[in-house]
Amino acid sequence: MSSFSSSKNRPVSHAPKTKLPAGLLHDLRSPLNQIIGYSEMLGEELVGSQSERVIADLDRIRAGGHRMLAIIEQNFTSGDDQTIVSAIDPSGRERLPEPPHVIHQTVVEPGLVLVVDDDEINRDVLTRRLHRQGHVVETAHDGRAALARVRETSFDLVLLDIMMPDMDGYQVLSEMKADDRLRHVPVIMISALDEEQSVVRCIEAGAEDYLTKPFNPTVLKARIGACLEKKRGRDRETLLFDQLEENYKRLQVVEGLRDDMRNMIVHDLRSPLTAVILGLNMLDKHGALSEAQRNMIALSVSGGKTLLGMINDLLDVEKMASESTELQYVDVSVDALVAGSVEQVDLLAEESGTTLVKQISSELPLLPCDENKLSRTLVNLVANAIRFTPGGTVTISAALEGSEYMRFAVRDNGEGIPTEAFERIFEKFGQVDSQSRVGTGLGLAFCKLAVEAHGGRIKVESTPGVGSTFSFTVPLAAQPGP
Repeated sequence: MSSFSSSKNRPVSHAPKTKLPAGLLHDLRSPLNQIIGYSEMLGEELVGSQSERVIADLDRIRAGGHRMLAIIEQNFTSGDDQTIVSAIDPSGRERLPEPPHVIHQTVVEPGLVLVVDDDEINRDVLTRRLHRQGHVVETAHDGRAALARVRETSFDLVLLDIMMPDMDGYQVLSEMKADDRLRHVPVIMISALDEEQSVVRCIEAGAEDYLTKPFNPTVLKARIGACLEKKRGRDRETLLFDQLEENYKRLQVVEGLRDDMRNMIVHDLRSPLTAVILGLNMLDKHGALSEAQRNMIALSVSGGKTLLGMINDLLDVEKMASESTELQYVDVSVDALVAGSVEQVDLLAEESGTTLVKQISSELPLLPCDENKLSRTLVNLVANAIRFTPGGTVTISAALEGSEYMRFAVRDNGEGIPTEAFERIFEKFGQVDSQSRVGTGLGLAFCKLAVEAHGGRIKVESTPGVGSTFSFTVPLAAQPGP
């Protein structure tokens, strides 16, 4: 003990520093780290006993170790490298660090930690310190052994010494971060040297933190606790993501089964419904019917055809959504396409008192398209406009847009659509809350899929109380199939 206290009042040397090689500095500081570490742990074990003199001597040993470290830092390292807090105050008197038995530490949730150091005593000091904090600790004596251990065991944290023979800590860290299975394991680099360049290199390579020997017990515990908590947070996020992904896959399977069942039922409904419609149409040929009877049959047939159209829309939307429908391209006259589509809704317009206006540019080229799909698109758009514009005007137009597209538009002066509903109305079963709401909500979904299958785009512009314009473009050149 006297060797430490005899230099207590010795003045601090201000002679020019001689920077020692990193390896020599490491070798000088490592045994001091061991002296300080063991004296701290012994002092903690004796807390509450009757060995006050022994505890005081251990504090002096620890303080002497810190003083020797400070002397090394002051005389043999450059100013840029020296970041350790000196154990000597400006007056030259020794300043004893706070004894470990009065340090108040927070509780750290235990983890499985791998300590990697080529020095057996260093491993022992750090392992015993971590055991005191409640962690389960395993050790590796060099870099290659460390890599083997982390590949066979899921560690929560690796404390990795930098200066080791054969394979140093930088190389181990680099290999871990290059391995998809290991890159998520947090690594705290440990070293007897405290050099800014080394710290930056470790952090840039992916290390979570950097600690220097000797370890301050409170700092060591706080840094390890922070790393473990961060890793557990990432683990929880990964687990949650995996659960969400698994639930999503299950949901897709369930939705697939539901869609298959629905499509099978809807498909099977089509045949008996067609038979009902044909039977109703044949009744008039098997005997004279009164005017009232004919009206009832006509009403029944109309309802049956409406239901059959809904069934066909549902089946077509499902097929097109799954990209299982191929377009049948033919060259079509735009004027004839619009005229044929308007003709199908003339009766609906007449019943609602809506005026239909066609505005077709002259000398339009033939349009390569699936005539049935585009005709149904126009019929759906015009029929919707008529339903929402009773007694108003619906204008159907067609014109070239640039040199590559044909543009169709259906404009009405009806009740309009709120902006927040623009995207929803193109989804399956998506509808706008309205007194005029009718149908299944499949018509616009079909229109969107049909237009996009042609390589075009559909959009809506609307102002509530003023009216709406649905428009879509179709390329003038046929698009390749799916």
